Amino acid sequence: MPQIPRSAAVSAVTAVALAAGLLAVSSSAASADEVRVHDIQGTTRVSPLAGQQVTDVAGIVTGVRGYGSKGFWIQSADSAADADPATSEAVFVFTGSAPLTVRTGDAVRVSGTVSEYVPGGAGSGNQSLTQITKPTVTVESSGNPLPAPVTIGAKSVPAAYAPAGDPARGGSINALPLKPRSYALDLYESLEGMNVRVGSSRVVGATDAYNELWVTVKKHENRNRRGGTVYGSYDAQNGGRLQIQQLAPVAEKPFPKADVGDVLRGGAEGPLDFNQFGGYTLVARELGGVAGKGLAREKTRRQAKGELAVATYNVENLDPGDPQQKFDALASAVVTNLASPDILALEEIQDDNGAKNDGTVSADATLKKFTDAIVAAGGPRYAWHSVDPQNNKDGGEPGGNIRQVFLHNPERVSFTERAPGDATTPTEVVREKGRPALSHSPGRVDPLNDAWADSRKPLAGEFVFRGRTVFVIANHFGSKGGDEGLTSHHQPPVRSSEAKRLKQAQAVNGFVKDIRAVRRDADVVVLGDINDFEFSATTKALEDGGALRAAIRSLPRSERYSYVYQGNSQVLDQILTSPGVGDADDFSYDSVHINAEFAEQNSDHDPQVLRFRP
Repeated sequence: MPQIPRSAAVSAVTAVALAAGLLAVSSSAASADEVRVHDIQGTTRVSPLAGQQVTDVAGIVTGVRGYGSKGFWIQSADSAADADPATSEAVFVFTGSAPLTVRTGDAVRVSGTVSEYVPGGAGSGNQSLTQITKPTVTVESSGNPLPAPVTIGAKSVPAAYAPAGDPARGGSINALPLKPRSYALDLYESLEGMNVRVGSSRVVGATDAYNELWVTVKKHENRNRRGGTVYGSYDAQNGGRLQIQQLAPVAEKPFPKADVGDVLRGGAEGPLDFNQFGGYTLVARELGGVAGKGLAREKTRRQAKGELAVATYNVENLDPGDPQQKFDALASAVVTNLASPDILALEEIQDDNGAKNDGTVSADATLKKFTDAIVAAGGPRYAWHSVDPQNNKDGGEPGGNIRQVFLHNPERVSFTERAPGDATTPTEVVREKGRPALSHSPGRVDPLNDAWADSRKPLAGEFVFRGRTVFVIANHFGSKGGDEGLTSHHQPPVRSSEAKRLKQAQAVNGFVKDIRAVRRDADVVVLGDINDFEFSATTKALEDGGALRAAIRSLPRSERYSYVYQGNSQVLDQILTSPGVGDADDFSYDSVHINAEFAEQNSDHDPQVLRFRP
C-alpha cells in the first residue's frame, strides 16, 4: 500500500469523516491517565469499561473489514504495553453502515462507547466480543509499521481447553480471570483483536461455501491417518484448531480451496476475531497458498456372496429439482464407493417438488430419478420402500417433507411387505410361528410419541437374506441445532438438543427389545443419521440393556468419524447391531470417507457400511 504524506492523510480523512458525521477531531496530547486498549479489554472476558465512554484511545489500524460486521481493528503500538499476558492490546471498532475512513497502518485515536457484542445473541451461549461502537476517529499518521504479530503455535496453545465454569454464575467463565498459559480458550481471549499469525499449518476443515477453512497448529493433536483431527470425547476439544477467513473480499482475491490434510503454506496473519460460526477466527490480511496432498475418496470392498451389506447415507435434501449432476454423483458413489450395498437406508429424501410448500408428500419422482441414475452408473435396479410423512410434520426444510427410505437389491435380498403402514400408524412387533415379525412393513416406530414431534420418525422393515430375517430400522434423529459451541462462555457448553435425542433413542431401544423378547438372537440393524457421537448419552440409550452395540467402535479411535464440523472429525452417522449379528469379529464396518473432508461435496455426510453373515 503506498504511503500518504502525514499532513495530506490527516486532512483527507478528516474531511471525508466530518462529512459523514463520524469524526470529532482532537489533537490533545495523551494525559497520564488516558485509557489504553488493555484497560478496555481487562483481564476477564468482559470489559470493565462496558457501557462507558472512552476518549482518544490510541492504536495502529491492523485490518479494515468492509463486509459483514464492518469496522477495523486497532492495536497499541507497544504490544506488551502493560506487561500483562492476560490483557489484549487490541480492540475492534465497529462502524456499521458509516463509511470506512481509515487504512491499515494508520495511527488513530478513537472515541466511542465500549460494548460487548454477542455474535448470535445472548441465547447462543457464545462469548462476547469487546468493541468500541459509535466511534469518532482521528487519523494522526499513515503508513506506520504494524505491531509485530503474536505467533500461535503448538507450544503456545495450552493442552487444557477451558476452565470449569463458575457454578455461582450458571457455569459461565466470563468473570474468571484469564489464564492464557493454562487454557487454550483463555489464550485466544487474551489475544482478541490482536495481530496474530500461524505458520504453515495442516488443514483439518475443508474450505466451505462461506470461504473459510480450519487449520490446526498442533500437528499431533488427535490426528488421523487422513490428516484430520478427531473429536473422540467431550474432553478432547482439540484446542489447536483455528478458523481462517480473509479480509479481502473474494471478488478481489479468491479464497483458496483446500481439503482435509492439505497444508496452508506460509500460514496466515491478521486480527484475531470472534464470530458466531466458529468462535476465534484469524481474519487474514496475509494468506498463504494451499499445497494439496491429494486426499482420495475412499472405496469400500464389495461384499462376499454370503455377506449382507447394509449401508446408510444422508443425501442432503435430495429432490427432483436438484441438478442431474447431483443425482449422478450420488449414484456413482453408491455404485463405486459403496460397492452397491444390498440394503441402503437413505436420509433426507425430499418430496416430489422439494421445498415447494404445497402439500405434496410423495417422493416417488425423487426415488425414480435416483434409482435410474444408479442403474445408469452400472448399479442394480433397486426397489424402494418408505412411508410418506404428514405434510410439514417431520422437520427439515419447510415443504420438503424429508424422510428415510429403504433401497434394496432384489437380486440379493428380498423385502417382506406386510400391510404397509401410514404416517401415524405404528408398526408393532408380533409373533408369527414363534418368530418376531412386524405388523406393518414398511412401518413407522411409535410415530405418535412426543419424542418425534417435528422430527423424522424411524422406518422399520423386514428383509430376508439367504433364508434369514433381518430387521432394519432407519433413523434420522433430531439435529444439534440450539446446542452451544465448544467456545461457549458456559463450560462445559450446554447441549440442549440432547434431551430430544435421548427420548428418541429410548423409543428405538424399546422397539429393539420387543423384537429380541420374541427371539433373543434376532438380527437387528439400527442405522442412520443419529446426529450424535458414539460416546454420547444418545448412543448409550440406544445400547441400553445390551440391546444394541455401536459398530463404529469396532474401528480404531482415529477412524471413527463421518462428519467434519469446525475442524473436528466426529461421528454423527452410525450403524448399531443386536447381539444376534455378532461382535466385531463377526462383521466388517467401514466409514467411507467421500464427502466430509472435501471442499467439493455431494453431501456433507460420509456413508457407513456394515457387512455380516446372518
